[in-house]
Amino acid sequence: MPQNINQPSNQIRLTNVSLVRLKKGKKRFEIACYKNKVLEYRSGVETDLDNVLQIPSVFLSVSKGQTAPIQDLAKAFGPKISVNDIIMEILNKGEMQVGEKERHAQLERVHNEVIDIVAGKLVDPRSKRVYTAGMIDKALDQLSSQGGAAHKPDEGKGSGTATPTNGGPEKEKAKEMPTWTGVVTTKSAKSQALDAMKALIAWQPIPVSRARMRLRITCPPSILKQAAKGPMTKDVQEDVADGGGDKLAGTVKDRILSYVEQVETQDTMGQEWETVGFVEPGAFRGLAEFVGGETKGRGRVEVLDMAVTHEGD
Repeated sequence: MPQNINQPSNQIRLTNVSLVRLKKGKKRFEIACYKNKVLEYRSGVETDLDNVLQIPSVFLSVSKGQTAPIQDLAKAFGPKISVNDIIMEILNKGEMQVGEKERHAQLERVHNEVIDIVAGKLVDPRSKRVYTAGMIDKALDQLSSQGGAAHKPDEGKGSGTATPTNGGPEKEKAKEMPTWTGVVTTKSAKSQALDAMKALIAWQPIPVSRARMRLRITCPPSILKQAAKGPMTKDVQEDVADGGGDKLAGTVKDRILSYVEQVETQDTMGQEWETVGFVEPGAFRGLAEFVGGETKGRGRVEVLDMAVTHEGD
């Protein structure tokens, strides 16, 4: 005769999970998440918790299927905090536990994303041509293998290694320059790509400069003061925030200028407002779509130069 196996009511068996742990008070609490989703949530790629959590419960031990008693949660987090708020705190502040194979896959994915971002934003200043991902990867590998820095081509005519000179001022200057030691999984790909570009530009293991498109943007003045209808994209919000601007800019003019990294000229002539400035190639499509949609075709975005190079940020 078949026998019934009774499983304790506070035990839930889960498999194929990524654990996020947080020690609060004297106890350690865990939540069970889908693999690869925690980093996507923390970076803002994934916003739906149902796609992140395998089950909306807090555990003392996921491997044993032991959920945390309400009394333990109240004692550690406070009696008035909800289980959902506790889960959010663990998800945002907890330490993520992953297996070796998953950790390697995460590192490779972030590494490839960083290389793609850098390769799309740097050019050879002599030819104004972009480098391949392989060349950027090799240059960054050179920096990381030499402790985050490398001699510039015109300086290291000897062995080419990153051995610092004995000169006081030069040595101090080298210490202040940005370095690159490799990709990590604890930071976003975009922030690491910015660090990588700064190190490449500072040390020049290959000749590089940041690439910009030089554009002319025109728009009827009557539209400029109108409130922008479409939401600002996440990438533009981050770029504006990095530049110290107002990421909540709400008028059409403010939104247009949020795409422009450097304004060269800006003027109103009769029934037309015009600005000439520099925009990252990756922002061109979003800017063109925004201007076309907000002005119903009355505004224009013209490319004056495809690759204007800048030596620094």
